[in-house]
Amino acid sequence: MTTPSRPNRLPGLTLAYPLSLGVFDKYEDAQRAVDTLSDQGFPVENVLIVGTELKQLERITGRLTQGRVAVGGLLSGLWLGLFVGLVFSLFESSRSPVVVIGSTMAYGAIFGLVWALIGYRLTGGHRDFTSVSQVVATKYEVLSEHKVAEQARQILREAGLLAPVWTPPSAPAPQDPIAPAAPPAPPAPPAGPLD
Repeated sequence: MTTPSRPNRLPGLTLAYPLSLGVFDKYEDAQRAVDTLSDQGFPVENVLIVGTELKQLERITGRLTQGRVAVGGLLSGLWLGLFVGLVFSLFESSRSPVVVIGSTMAYGAIFGLVWALIGYRLTGGHRDFTSVSQVVATKYEVLSEHKVAEQARQILREAGLLAPVWTPPSAPAPQDPIAPAAPPAPPAPPAGPLD
């Protein structure tokens, strides 16, 4: 029988039994909460900020044409050729380093150009734009080890970074079920004719 594998987590990025201290709309607010805890001498090594409710943003930076693809492939190939040429020139003693570097740059440029154009043709005209993307969190939750969570909440409440704890309005005290009930009222005299 096999056990399901858990995702590998970095050793410093987990807490044994985390409890939420609060959820903030901005990272700066979550950071301010942790900074407040630190200023009060709280053991902040027991705190973790977690970005939640992730969304991906993609900013379109331009149109992708065959010419732009060709230039990009050519320049990328030149850089690769320069690197390979520098390595080869260290070990090649029969030819001039300039010749070795120049020839590998030329081969790299041709290779980069052809490879980029083949890749562009294979897309079939789909995704004819360039972009940059980023995954961002929309909420930030501050977590703490369960052993010190209440202490952290109290510090954050006193600093005004967390709302005070809600307590329900007090209900009237219940009557003691063992206590004798009030004596009943005397019965009313019977109604009848007057003599």
